Amino acid sequence: MLSSPIDPLFFQAETTTLCGIAGFTSLDFHPPHDRIEKLAQSIVHRGPDQQGVYRSAAVSLAAVRLSIIDVAGGEQPIRSDDGDSVIVFNGEIYNHALVRQELESLGHRFVTRCDTEVVLRAFLQWDTECFSRLRGMFAVALWTNSRRRLVLARDRMGIKPLYYMHRGRDLLFGSELKTILGHGEVPRYIDTQGLSYYLSLNYIPQPHTLVDGIVKLAPGNWLELVDGRVSIQPYWKLRFQPDERLTLGDAKAELDGLLRDSVREHLISDVPLGVWSSGGLDSSTILHYAAQDVPHLKTFSVSFRGRSFDESPYFRQIAQKYSTDHNEFDLNPEEGLIDAIQQMAWYSDEPSADAGALPVWFLSKMTRRKVTVALSGEGADELFGGYYTYLADRYAARICLVPASLRRLGLGLLRLWPASDDKISLEYKAKRFLAGSLLPSVRAHLFWNGTFDDAHKHALARVPRCDWDSLLPPDAPAAGALNRYLWLDQLCYLPEDILNKCDRMSMAHSLEVRPPFLDHRIVEFAARLPDRLKVNGSNLKFVLRELMRDKLPPAIWQRRKEGFDIPAHHWFRGPLKELLLDTLSDKAVAETGIFDPAQMRALLRDHFDRRANYGYHLWGLLTLFLWMKRWNIVTANDTKESLAWAGTRN
Repeated sequence: MLSSPIDPLFFQAETTTLCGIAGFTSLDFHPPHDRIEKLAQSIVHRGPDQQGVYRSAAVSLAAVRLSIIDVAGGEQPIRSDDGDSVIVFNGEIYNHALVRQELESLGHRFVTRCDTEVVLRAFLQWDTECFSRLRGMFAVALWTNSRRRLVLARDRMGIKPLYYMHRGRDLLFGSELKTILGHGEVPRYIDTQGLSYYLSLNYIPQPHTLVDGIVKLAPGNWLELVDGRVSIQPYWKLRFQPDERLTLGDAKAELDGLLRDSVREHLISDVPLGVWSSGGLDSSTILHYAAQDVPHLKTFSVSFRGRSFDESPYFRQIAQKYSTDHNEFDLNPEEGLIDAIQQMAWYSDEPSADAGALPVWFLSKMTRRKVTVALSGEGADELFGGYYTYLADRYAARICLVPASLRRLGLGLLRLWPASDDKISLEYKAKRFLAGSLLPSVRAHLFWNGTFDDAHKHALARVPRCDWDSLLPPDAPAAGALNRYLWLDQLCYLPEDILNKCDRMSMAHSLEVRPPFLDHRIVEFAARLPDRLKVNGSNLKFVLRELMRDKLPPAIWQRRKEGFDIPAHHWFRGPLKELLLDTLSDKAVAETGIFDPAQMRALLRDHFDRRANYGYHLWGLLTLFLWMKRWNIVTANDTKESLAWAGTRN
């Protein structure tokens, strides 16, 4: 650690988990002296190896650390040589060695090998311009005492979370929502706008959360607090500028080099490392490149023995090809399912409404027994066009030539089709597609992967309407039909569902998960690709699939995409039915003051009687109610909420 007149206060953790930060300013706010230690303890699952705090009259900062690089050194917080600046940091900077070399050439002398010291010295050298020089995943807080200035920043793609609350002249912040809820002075009222988005999407797009007054710092942004005033600026903006001159051959060669470099950087670690493998194109691609540098890697997979969507033949084939030390866990409702769901109410921070969180929980738990770091394939679908929703957008534009009255008639006839127990059946997709075709285009795209339609949602809950078009960047329409939806998913679905789920479930088990596809150089490359190299006819992720054609077995690169989640429709009619009914009881529903018990009963009855498949809707409601109970989240009974509710009836 750098020399400092004030040593950090350390304390021992009784449980294990991963990297995280927390803190608050004390310009007007003066909580008890030991508050910062208690906040750090609430996220100690993110950092079992070392915990430390910094405290002054104006600010309190905490870091909990899982040691990945410079295991023996790099204790946090770290202070500058003159003691005026201090940093707490969560994440990994993959180009820290290069940035260190540049800083050394400018006269900086390092005490540790850790990337946290690199970020601090980069900030001292270049101020907020330093963030654009960093390549990696991170959430960081930097305090300068002489200027009474706090700076927060978050990585470009939102891999690492960062919440904050501006309270008078003070700012409360942390890696998890619980670092702010840990302040007893913070009211725990539900944010009905965030709830409205949640009920439609099963996630909450930034900057919203489900707690009134708490927001998320947007990916690729930094925040500055000086004397109580907050300003926010982007240090990186994605631009979609397709180059129609780009050939398939050139694109494959460039992507090959980018993936090789990114995976090699993501393999940097002083602790054991492995790869998550589903047997699909994305994770198999990561394994292919990782195996070039690290032979006999450990791989980890989840199976669903006996189910039609079980992927075990594929991930076993890929494990055999690369001679990995393979580990797998069979997820079935008899092994700790209900206990895991209830634990997730604590670790999820906000409800983990994606049913895929459950297999990720068990995957993380198994992985952590063998390694501390795992590489994964997140991000490829949003970058290169891997979801069937992109085909649905195209088909919807064509079917809209059919009069809406005929489409409504067709949807009515489809509803006579009995609901299937399959995870995502043809029946489910057909009904969903035709219903979505009746919506405006942006709302339809979000509906394909979402849950409640607006009419059903507003009958069920007292929530305001959502402004769907506001989720798109202003210049998104100019990017083209496909790119504007890729852009939307990269801003919303990727960070707030996929990466949120991955971070919370892995952090709950002290596991760091790294997504090499989300190196910003690959993200910017994908934004330059013409549509035909992403979705070519009905071929999704075309350039990636063609790149891997000669590298992976045909059964892998030709595979259709399978969603990584549970058979929610079936389990809610069977092993999870009792938990569901207990959680969504009339009493619990009525006590919210937001949900209509009669509508909730009708929803449950329709699902149990197989009149409809509401498994994913019910998963979102189950996790929401468990979370509200665990964190004592209540309804604010004020005029603003009453007006918001009245507005939904107009």
